[in-house]
Amino acid sequence: MTTYIVRRLLQALVVLVIVTLIVFFVMRLLPGDPLLIYVAQSANIQAMSPEVLDEMRREFGLDKPLMIQYVNWVGGVFRGEFGQSIFYHEKVGTLMLERFPVTLHIGILALIIGAVFGVLAGLLAAVRRGKWIDKVITPLTYVGITIPVFFLGILLYYVLGLKLGWLPIAGYTSPMEDFWLSMKQVIMPVICLAVFGLAANARQMRSAMLEVIRQDYIRTAWAKGLGERFVITKHAMKNSLIPVITLMGLGVGIIFGGSVLIETIFAIPGVGRLLVSSIFGQDYVVVQAITLVIAVVVLLVNLAVDISYGWFDPRIRYG
Repeated sequence: MTTYIVRRLLQALVVLVIVTLIVFFVMRLLPGDPLLIYVAQSANIQAMSPEVLDEMRREFGLDKPLMIQYVNWVGGVFRGEFGQSIFYHEKVGTLMLERFPVTLHIGILALIIGAVFGVLAGLLAAVRRGKWIDKVITPLTYVGITIPVFFLGILLYYVLGLKLGWLPIAGYTSPMEDFWLSMKQVIMPVICLAVFGLAANARQMRSAMLEVIRQDYIRTAWAKGLGERFVITKHAMKNSLIPVITLMGLGVGIIFGGSVLIETIFAIPGVGRLLVSSIFGQDYVVVQAITLVIAVVVLLVNLAVDISYGWFDPRIRYG
């Protein structure tokens, strides 16, 4: 197990290096100058002078060769310093500390809902295969997988927010400040982020459960006269969860990707919206830092998923 974890961490380190290289150099291949964009948006005519722009380039380290900039940025990351934002004129670490809790609040709720209700729906559909509940759940999973998250967000925004007025249409309030207002504000974003995961988990759980219940040891359990609940929960469900757990790990990346659209639609001040504004403003340091942190989270979650296989199926051994 220890050897396996060390090997996976080394692989993750290689992936992180590749991610940082791609993000660092691709951002700088985009046309335009981040300083000119910032000056144009701030409407500061005096800052348009070459002298002022050169001074700003020295301040943000943009006057150095690209490889020197990359090495300086990576060195700062190892020291816990993500740099200074060009557009916001704040430390990137401070910006992320303000925005990440918002994204994590919505994302974790969506992951939990997608995992719990997806597994339960798939389990019911498999156990009652061909019955009315299976005929209801299976078509709904097709809809949940295929519907675009931005279209669902706009649809909920229009129906529940504008037409019916049941829920706030935009904004975010911390649950520490106003719990009930916070719950109402996150309902639509959480639904949008959870729908795909719920549908995908349900389909995978149904498929895995149908495969497991055909195994010999399940038939033996039925032959012993064991009850349906005991056979499903104690014998079939644990092995059926292995492919679903894999899907849940991949869902973390999908949640972060979806937050970019959802936070923009519902005007939520999370890391996804910060990433969008930073890309349009070519705020290199912010985009690099957010991408790096998301990559670290996804890699660690996938490592935890791989390690969990041994608990769900003791036959699995790590070499």
